[in-house]
Amino acid sequence: MIELIRTNDAVIISFVESLMRDAGIGCFVADQNMSVLDGSIGILPRRIMVEADQADAARRILTDAGIANEMRQK
Repeated sequence: MIELIRTNDAVIISFVESLMRDAGIGCFVADQNMSVLDGSIGILPRRIMVEADQADAARRILTDAGIANEMRQK
């Protein structure tokens, strides 16, 4: 799996999960339970991971959705 996005923004995470689900692209939110360590104040970023063979399609979807600026560089 590769890292597609790293962010603290719960709205972006939810939006990306929805986009990937609608496109049939599996994704995994890593570090989601780390909020326990930071006291649930959201300072530790979460990472959205996708399979390497679906990364290009996922990047196109995020670009089309207008959130390409959130993506990690290759």
